[in-house]
Amino acid sequence: MMKHNHGGGDYKAGSITLGGAVAMGTGVMIGAGIFALTGQIAELAGTLFPIAFIVGAIVTGFSAYSYVKMSNAWPSAGGIAMILQKCYGPGAVAAGAALLMALSMVIAESLVARTFAAYLLRPFNIDGGPLVPILAVGVILFAFLVNIAGNRSIGLFSLVMAAIKIGGIAIFGFAALWSSGFDFAAGTEDISAHGATGFMASVALAILAFKGFTTITNSGAEITDPHRNVGRAIAISIALCVVVYLLVAFGVGSSLTIDQIVDARDYSLAEAAKPALGEAGFLLTVLLAVVATASAVLASVFAVSRMLAMLTDMKMIPHSHFGMTGPIQRHTLVYTVVVASGLAVFFDLGRIASLGAFFYLVMDMVVHWGVWRFRREDIGARSPILIAALCFDAIVLTAFTAMKLQSDPMIVILAGAGIFTVFFFERSYLSNWLAPQYGNRDE
Repeated sequence: MMKHNHGGGDYKAGSITLGGAVAMGTGVMIGAGIFALTGQIAELAGTLFPIAFIVGAIVTGFSAYSYVKMSNAWPSAGGIAMILQKCYGPGAVAAGAALLMALSMVIAESLVARTFAAYLLRPFNIDGGPLVPILAVGVILFAFLVNIAGNRSIGLFSLVMAAIKIGGIAIFGFAALWSSGFDFAAGTEDISAHGATGFMASVALAILAFKGFTTITNSGAEITDPHRNVGRAIAISIALCVVVYLLVAFGVGSSLTIDQIVDARDYSLAEAAKPALGEAGFLLTVLLAVVATASAVLASVFAVSRMLAMLTDMKMIPHSHFGMTGPIQRHTLVYTVVVASGLAVFFDLGRIASLGAFFYLVMDMVVHWGVWRFRREDIGARSPILIAALCFDAIVLTAFTAMKLQSDPMIVILAGAGIFTVFFFERSYLSNWLAPQYGNRDE
């Protein structure tokens, strides 16, 4: 079996099966999408919040096209960084967008970590306070300790947790719908206080709930028969998550009104379980949420540390050991944990999710433009699909920005400043926006 060394870590070709790749993708997606974002999406979309998940899945399907076509042509452990380099060359545009992706993954870790804390505290009727950031940092540190134990333990753990999460959440959704007589309680409220703009802004968060499929892209070279299975794993992961998300959305909506969902936005599944399933069901839902979010943090920490190690190996970001020994991925694990912990301490769930949406959508648009402008003929990609993906992202980003300018202008300023800083930093580090004549495009 062929090994590749990137960033000081060994990556084995063919070491991840199709099932393992699907488990990896759903493991990241389900933790963020269901437990962290359901309440926030409902707040913006009103009674249409289940539809927001469907529209988010459609937009994600168009977006995934670029990643699937590029990964089928060049499956690589470099993943998104490889895609960007193939399009733009090793310049600041590629490096900046790749770093935005890595940062959005770190943001996702802190988002899910705070959600873990919110659910863990529900049986004690504790809502907010210093215990939330303390527990969030604790689960991030737990993920760090498991990660340094080795890749094999992470793969097995992710596979088991993915099965538990999908099965447990599906049971919750069916039970909630059955107990309500399939009556959508949320439908008794107004459709949305924010109108069409609010709905489109909610789609931005729904897209964030599906972005975990990029984890599969970043492990392309390790997946068995990667030219076929990377695309298959992405499609299966998104399809599974659509089913799970809709079950939960309708299950929550059958138990709670929109006002109740918004009031319990950080722990809406646990709140929905009380009227639907009783106290035992509530406690089981809390347990499921704690397990699911902890495993999602674990998978995300592993994925982002690998991506940062790859960016270091590809000379797209600088690296300092800060006196640490061992391989580079061990160092990037430390950086990931420190940044994610800081976000979990200083930002609430709403702001963390918003920041992640801004970073991810900008990066996604850079990918689509690069594939359309430079690589569509090489990989046999269809222009209308690429343009549609780019336009969908632009529409959603515009609506989300408009909503946040009204409700929380500071997060728009922080996101804009963050994006500018990333690209300015990379331009200073790499000297050129694009590589001369896109030197590596035909490699």
